[in-house]
Amino acid sequence: MLESAFLVASASLASIDLSARCEMERTTRQRESIRQVFGETDRPLGPQEVLEAAQSYIPGLGIATVYRTLKALTEEGWLIPVELPGEPQRYEIAGKGHHHHFRCRACDRVFETSGCVPNLRRLVPSGFQLDRHEVVLYGTCETCVQSSA
Repeated sequence: MLESAFLVASASLASIDLSARCEMERTTRQRESIRQVFGETDRPLGPQEVLEAAQSYIPGLGIATVYRTLKALTEEGWLIPVELPGEPQRYEIAGKGHHHHFRCRACDRVFETSGCVPNLRRLVPSGFQLDRHEVVLYGTCETCVQSSA
């Protein structure tokens, strides 16, 4: 009797362990596909853009999973939020050097731009102290310019 109770308990633990491993494996696959999307696009992405791109790797991926994964990757410090005035939040890989963003008004995609505006300090009013700055450029990206020509 004791032996059969032990076997039942062992089988239950094994199924729980298998279930946890399947969930962890699924989460890892989903997380890795989202990381891969960011690595391939190399630009700030919104949740819907991430979903559409990651579904090529995991067709059943849902938007709730994308939001959870973006949150987790941000908390880990792998992603950082990109906030543009009046825009939904996007994300990009953390650790890049100082840069700014360009938002295409035709396709709504956001791109990174290198470099910075020289002599920004001269724009700061007398007696003020500049802590940081954000520059967002707006216009039409190369793809949209070519498609409208």
